[in-house]
Amino acid sequence: MGDISVRNVRKVFGDPAAVSRVLALDGVSLDIPTGQFLCIIGPSGCGKSTLLHTIAGFENATSGETLLDQRRITGPGPDRIVIFQEYGLYPWMTVAENIEFGLLAKKLGAKRRMEIVRHYVALVKLQGFEDRYPHEISGGMKQRVSIARALAPEPEVVLMDEPFAALDSLTRDLLQEEILRIWGETGQTFVLITHNIEEAIFLGDRVMAMTSRPGRVKALIDVDIPRPRDPRMRTHDPRFLAIKEELGGLLRDEVARAAAA
Repeated sequence: MGDISVRNVRKVFGDPAAVSRVLALDGVSLDIPTGQFLCIIGPSGCGKSTLLHTIAGFENATSGETLLDQRRITGPGPDRIVIFQEYGLYPWMTVAENIEFGLLAKKLGAKRRMEIVRHYVALVKLQGFEDRYPHEISGGMKQRVSIARALAPEPEVVLMDEPFAALDSLTRDLLQEEILRIWGETGQTFVLITHNIEEAIFLGDRVMAMTSRPGRVKALIDVDIPRPRDPRMRTHDPRFLAIKEELGGLLRDEVARAAAA
């Protein structure tokens, strides 16, 4: 499964009664069905990561609730995994050992763990690099290892917090294509936080635009562009360009509103 429901979530940091409190999220509601790829964009500081962290179970909502398959999320769990911008690899472990690490808690036999590691090494196209250490591979390859390590325990939901932000544009584009391929093969629910409008449209089934703080749902836009998606659509597809213009206008309005506040 992997159905996510966010119901009227409000998140306040600090004492809710204090003047210094920070209202990060205010009445956010949405449903993300199993297997959907949802991208979330919004101005800096609008609460995108806070929302992702409530789904991951890292943060509890001040009010409202977040559910996975109709069960309330109260903390982290093996059914959800987060891929961050930082690679988070263990430098003393090889590529294969890093990918295997998340499987150790499942108490699988060594033979089965190695079968899974081989599968995910092939999935992210790192054959031949299994015995390399993180300092011996490129940034793009490190992020591939992070993705494989996240997917190996087979979570229901994959949450990504700007995982490609630190990469050069070519590597970023290639990894976007890899993520789409992997998502298509696994059928898992993916939620991606990004500042990049083109990335959100290229990857997503839907894009949720958020308001400036406090974060609310400003718009939910269906990306009604057939799959598989050709990278050239970024410059040639009329529907892609129309959605890009719409989202750009929404974000410009929010940035201007925040600046005038």
